[in-house]
Amino acid sequence: VGTSTNGSGAFGASINILTDAFSKEASGEISNSFGSFNSRKHTIKFSTGLMNDHFEIAGRLSNIESDGYVDRASSSLKSYFLQGSYVDENTLIKAVTFGGNNVTYQSWFGIDAATLREDRTFNPAGAYEDENGNQQFYDNEVDDYRQDHYQLHWNERYNDNWSTNIGMNYTYGRGFYEQFREDDDFSTYGLDPLVVDGQTLDETDLVRRRWLDNDYYVFNASANYKTKDIDLIFGTSISHYDGDHFGEVIWARFASQSNIRDRYYDGNGRKNDASIFSKATYKLNNRLQLYGDLQLRNVNYKTSGINSDLGEFLVDENFTFFNPKAGVTFEYDNNNDLYVSYARANREPNRNDFESNPDIKPEQLNDFELGWRHKKGNFTFNVNSYLMLYNEQLVLSGEINDVGAPLRTNSGDSYRLGLELEAVIPVTSQLTLQPNLALSSNKNRETLRSFDGELQNLGSTDIAFSPNLVAANAIVYAPVKNFQVSLLSKFVGEQFMSNTEAQSSKLASYFLNDLNLI
Repeated sequence: VGTSTNGSGAFGASINILTDAFSKEASGEISNSFGSFNSRKHTIKFSTGLMNDHFEIAGRLSNIESDGYVDRASSSLKSYFLQGSYVDENTLIKAVTFGGNNVTYQSWFGIDAATLREDRTFNPAGAYEDENGNQQFYDNEVDDYRQDHYQLHWNERYNDNWSTNIGMNYTYGRGFYEQFREDDDFSTYGLDPLVVDGQTLDETDLVRRRWLDNDYYVFNASANYKTKDIDLIFGTSISHYDGDHFGEVIWARFASQSNIRDRYYDGNGRKNDASIFSKATYKLNNRLQLYGDLQLRNVNYKTSGINSDLGEFLVDENFTFFNPKAGVTFEYDNNNDLYVSYARANREPNRNDFESNPDIKPEQLNDFELGWRHKKGNFTFNVNSYLMLYNEQLVLSGEINDVGAPLRTNSGDSYRLGLELEAVIPVTSQLTLQPNLALSSNKNRETLRSFDGELQNLGSTDIAFSPNLVAANAIVYAPVKNFQVSLLSKFVGEQFMSNTEAQSSKLASYFLNDLNLI
């Protein structure tokens, strides 16, 4: 469960992304990488260094191109980053802008098992038949999206105890995916049938674009009070999202009564998210440390207009979540720590969830963990056990929608029970082993499904895409300074792509190795 400092709840992990710290010295860097399938990456990076002991400007331009492994799964990504920093003894201010554009040929469609065996890289995206009955592929069946971020961060330290952090962000995103459609019904686009040479036409070949145009605003603020025994943080996070969803037909063999730039569907979604939190770590004595975290979060999600199926898409939901967390760490000695923790997290459904099921519910997680951390010299060994109890967990159903997004469904009561082991074992001064192992049981307590019009109770079933065994190891050898060889091995146990444990949806276990030379 993610920490409240990050705003909305995180299930499974949180990733903290930091821009480069300011550089005192001016620098420049050109980097080029090349790989399989005509993949290449080019980057130019610079820093002015600290000017007048206070100011620095840094930037970066990047370009990634690849033909892709799957047929026509090409990608072209361009991005930029520019950062201005002001720093003195107690102040750090950063103005940051970054963004980019990606154009990727669509490759999100699945293929059946027979096709996979015969033509592993086959991609059905853009397929159509020409006048002679030959299969062709539309050359611009692409996803074309751009996003720009504008951020301001201000960190201030007032004395040895107090500091504050303020962050403001505006993100502008817009783009579309384009598709060639063969013999689509006029009714799909709200068009009337045509009479041509005495023949009624109610379908046509066409090219459509489905658009996103969205604005996202975020404000974060927190204050930190820190002494020898206590570390207290309290703050707030407020965000507003406003997104338009609409579709256009940019070409049609028969256009009926449509006009250029007509929108055959048009809808809007707005989401307001506000949270306040307070968390503290208190050192009770030399051995015992207590942790507490309280978060109150309110989410309002509202949609209007019609969706791509030409049906009204009206959602007006308001959720209030209380997310408490608590933990105790006991330092047994200088080499061993024991800890126990509890955390609750709630998460609301997203747009895809509401589109697939208007009655879908938010999920709630109660997470209990118990662990031991051992460190002696360069040897470390960590053990963590967890019991995650869910109410209406949003689990993957195994289905995808028409743009390749995985669909989720509520699973009622479910749980994940697991044990995680990891170690760093120095064999010699040059050779290190880094093994880890995760054993788990991931179950829906009761699964109801309709087969042939009859509701059946399948009892307890495995949660989709949840292997019971994952194991990995890294053998790291550093024979000389600035050179390292690593053999990375990973085993993932069998898993199901559905929640019914259907044998046809089982993914076999697999094992892979990567060899890295750095």
